[in-house]
Amino acid sequence: MTQTQSTKTTTATAIYSLTIAPGCVLRGQNALAQATEAIARFGNRPLIVGGSNSLAAAKPYLQPILESAGAGTATPRLQSAETAYGKDCSETSLQNLREAFQHHNADFIIGVGGGKALDAAKLLAHQCQIPIVTIPTSAATCAAWTALSNIYSEQGVFQYDVALARCPDLLILDYGLIQTAPQRTLIAGIGDAIAKWYEASVSSGHSEQTMIISAVQQARILRDILFQKSATALKEPGSETWQQVTDAAVLLAGVIGGIGGPQCRTVAAHAVHNGLTHLLASHGTLHGEKVAYGILVQLRLEEMLQNNQLAATARQQLLKFYGEIGLPQTLDNLGLGDVSLTQLQRAADIACQPNSDIHRLPFKVVPEQLMAAMVSTTAPVGESRVKN
Repeated sequence: MTQTQSTKTTTATAIYSLTIAPGCVLRGQNALAQATEAIARFGNRPLIVGGSNSLAAAKPYLQPILESAGAGTATPRLQSAETAYGKDCSETSLQNLREAFQHHNADFIIGVGGGKALDAAKLLAHQCQIPIVTIPTSAATCAAWTALSNIYSEQGVFQYDVALARCPDLLILDYGLIQTAPQRTLIAGIGDAIAKWYEASVSSGHSEQTMIISAVQQARILRDILFQKSATALKEPGSETWQQVTDAAVLLAGVIGGIGGPQCRTVAAHAVHNGLTHLLASHGTLHGEKVAYGILVQLRLEEMLQNNQLAATARQQLLKFYGEIGLPQTLDNLGLGDVSLTQLQRAADIACQPNSDIHRLPFKVVPEQLMAAMVSTTAPVGESRVKN
């Protein structure tokens, strides 16, 4: 066999699976009110999974369509049951959800809530091999879109993630429901979404693969939308600009991870988040708030370890943006100003473990370097380099 033939054979057998998007997305001011048929086509015994607060917030929107489905037609009326997932998407909560699924004899899942609730609902549907409808109640993450679930301990410590067989079968983005969430959740969603550019560009910006090139460019567009529109959106809840920023945080952020894969989804910023979850004092902050801080840490690493002046400029630009919309810039802003060096060392050690996403950076990082970056996110440009 010639080398040319061998190369062709190797190429022909390389199969890549992409889970890019939900089967259908319904979005609008009253999207839920118009989703009766779309939901009912998945079955007639849905198990509704969410957090206690999210289930209560969504009930006025969801209950009417559950009651009207099948009324006056040959289609059976929906026989729904609901269950709270608990405090975290953990192995224990998943076991309880599987028991609820079996007890109700559910034929599809409706996930309602924020990131952890939707992750739990998606993973339950994946394990039980039944359809899943996701209904986000805030714009804090892109979890309603993605084929991924993050698993935490019962104490809220990040453990690992699970790649799912497919994205949700139906995503319903109801702006009216999203608007009932505290504004802080949208701000956190902006932080989580804008990380896509800083993480994807540093890990994949030199890729020659068509889909990854596309994902990185989409991440740049996402960043620009958020820079241009976030401040106005936060001043005008429910406005067209607010809806566009919500779309960016929930939908476009999900597109990027779907097209580009893990390397366009999580790098150092998310690794810092994962390390910080091991500190009890961090549990009062939202996922996107920790990720937003993690972006500054990542840029600081690029600046210190590679003398990257573009990263230094980007950090200053982000600091100004964060100040305008209220994202955290320092450990103190995260409520971690009083953590001991021992605790910070633990977070840095976790973030630098061999399987950490931080190693998608194009340079090596050790815990001591990460700690130096974590305590200097607001340092003036050009201040001190750290030796490799």
